[in-house]
Amino acid sequence: MAPSISTFSSVFLVLLALYLNLSHHHVTSTLVTISPPSCAPIDAADVDRMQFAMNLEYLEAEFFLSGATGLGLDSYAPGLSGGGPPPIGAQKANLDPLVRRIIEEMGYQQIGNIRTMDETVGEIKRPLIDVGRVNWGIIFNRALKTTLIPPFNPYENSLNFLLAAYTMPYFAQVSYVNSIPSLTTNSPSLSLAAKLLPIKAGQNAVLRTLLYQKATQLVPPYNFTVREFTKAISRLTNDLGKCGIKSEGILLDDTTLGAENRTTSNVLSADANSLSYARTEPEMLRIVYGTGNEHLSGGFFPLGANGKIARSYLLI
Repeated sequence: MAPSISTFSSVFLVLLALYLNLSHHHVTSTLVTISPPSCAPIDAADVDRMQFAMNLEYLEAEFFLSGATGLGLDSYAPGLSGGGPPPIGAQKANLDPLVRRIIEEMGYQQIGNIRTMDETVGEIKRPLIDVGRVNWGIIFNRALKTTLIPPFNPYENSLNFLLAAYTMPYFAQVSYVNSIPSLTTNSPSLSLAAKLLPIKAGQNAVLRTLLYQKATQLVPPYNFTVREFTKAISRLTNDLGKCGIKSEGILLDDTTLGAENRTTSNVLSADANSLSYARTEPEMLRIVYGTGNEHLSGGFFPLGANGKIARSYLLI
């Protein structure tokens, strides 16, 4: 005897109820409560802190090596990527001889830094990194709060590349300043971080000095000066970090944030006592993801950064 229509209806209703119940259970069991952004240091193991910083080192390595030579980390040091994917959009930039030599040297420095980190705290898989022109265009539009025409291209010339590179060593610098006080005394991680910090600070100082020399010049073809570009980039990183002013442009509006409140010159970005700022790991994720949220990936790391700390914050 064939099943009646009413039988089919009953079965359908039962299956629908089961589906809705399971769906409700799945949704409610996977809801994540996101707390307001915290600026307090987090608890983490030494190795996890240093592996977190490797994400920032990878970002700088790929951008600098490709920009100066047209070749990425895999071409110079096969195996240091930890099996991670190649970056998106990395390419050789049209750099003048001076800037090319400087950026090339910094790129090679990154290889040594990553190799030593790998040997000291163990590798992480290089995350997917986006240094493509489209991503940079979005970043600079957000920073300057306008749509730049043509879209900003860091690979177009030396000045553009320096503006894009402006914050990269600084990301690692403020990350190490944050980590060092929490690292175990006399540990391999503390020794390594203490040796890496001066390199990042030096790279940052060189890039800011090169830009400072051109502070009042317009960045062609836009109606913004180098000073205005750096101010906008710093403002964006501060807004995304959500923990106050921890980055400043190369030339200040007044002496309020200048060294001893006596100068508008700002070759080195520092606090009221000319001490380096620090940024926690969640702060850094908010910035490099470009989302202002350590739980939502994007920006330079479309699929999120790697390592225990970064992965613990991702929603998926």
